[in-house]
Amino acid sequence: MTYDLFIGDRLFSSWSLRGWLMLRKFDLPHRIHLVGLYSGTMADDLAALAPARLVPTLRTPEGTVIGETIAMAETLAERHPEARMWPEDPDARARARWLCAEMASGFAALRDGCPMQLRHVDGGFVPDDAILADLARIETLWSHARAAAEAGPWLFGRYTLADAFYAPVCARIAGYGLPVSDAARAYCETTLTDPDFKEWRTEALGESHDPFPYPPIGNPEPWPVSGTVR
Repeated sequence: MTYDLFIGDRLFSSWSLRGWLMLRKFDLPHRIHLVGLYSGTMADDLAALAPARLVPTLRTPEGTVIGETIAMAETLAERHPEARMWPEDPDARARARWLCAEMASGFAALRDGCPMQLRHVDGGFVPDDAILADLARIETLWSHARAAAEAGPWLFGRYTLADAFYAPVCARIAGYGLPVSDAARAYCETTLTDPDFKEWRTEALGESHDPFPYPPIGNPEPWPVSGTVR
């Protein structure tokens, strides 16, 4: 039983990262298919998966095509209850779904102002009030999750789908040196030093883009290593 996951450029496609983590972190067999997000071939690459038009797109072993990461998450959790993709506690599970839904529909200022890129830190970036408001809301949600979580470093103690959904937020916080609390910084550190995230980024660094879509505003700084997320 092998899933087919269609993703965009690893350096930039935050939604693709979410889709991949759903499969990778829960040991679900899968094949990766790259879609030309920046090369102009995206429509052709996804033509056989209509009506899908965005990445990531998932195809089940039976051939069912699923778009949108929320739908992918619920489908995978339903098909693989043994993977424990959501928290077992009903209240925690409701909160985790809430966090994922708000991530999927919100935080437009952070998305638009800080597109995910995994190559460098933009040392000259200054967030505006709308981005700061999004960060404050994210910290509220993370604190809400952690307040009633079981022991462990992730949002709900052990790794769940909520952590997959917020991994690109951690990458944005690191990539733009965004101001967050010590608790949020520690959570980002957990995400960025996770072996699977590091594997994704290693693959991403093998990609070449000329011109680079998101050049830094100031002087680019090195990507943070363990213990240095600002």
